[in-house]
Amino acid sequence: MEAAEQPPELLKQFSRGDLDAFESLFRQFQGEVYRWIARIVRDPALSEDLTIETFWRIYRAHARFDPRRSFGAWARRIATNVALDCLKSRRIRSRQLESALPENLPGREAADPALQRQLRESVERAFQRLPVKLQIVAMLALVEKQSHKEIAEALGISTAAVKVRVFRAVRRLRSDLEKWGLKP
Repeated sequence: MEAAEQPPELLKQFSRGDLDAFESLFRQFQGEVYRWIARIVRDPALSEDLTIETFWRIYRAHARFDPRRSFGAWARRIATNVALDCLKSRRIRSRQLESALPENLPGREAADPALQRQLRESVERAFQRLPVKLQIVAMLALVEKQSHKEIAEALGISTAAVKVRVFRAVRRLRSDLEKWGLKP
């Protein structure tokens, strides 16, 4: 998420609480933070609100920022935490996940539209039953096709932990779908 290499002096000024430095970083990273959050919550209006919340938290935490580190990675981690907090308090609504699923699932182009809808609803329901930690990793890895490394960095966990969570999410999704008579 690094818009461009940040001048060390700008980052130092930000870490000291300089409002102009914060505004400069806000202008540079606002779009990228918004897009990152939108990938997670799948709701443009909510993403706007969460972007503002993210930058509010960034500004309040300016003293904890290490100017030798990447501002983009730090902002993405805070954005991820804001999105996780939101998901914990408001589970992903079916309309949000539905927008992420293709109209015609692979290999089922000729299927009955009613069956397509039923399958999509079953996948949505199975996805919503996942614990939030698995849900966010599955959304980023399986739907958004983000790299395991990028997800790990944003969540503050190892790449191995991301792989384990993706594996567990897929296993639970398959299990739920099979219980409902669907073969994934």
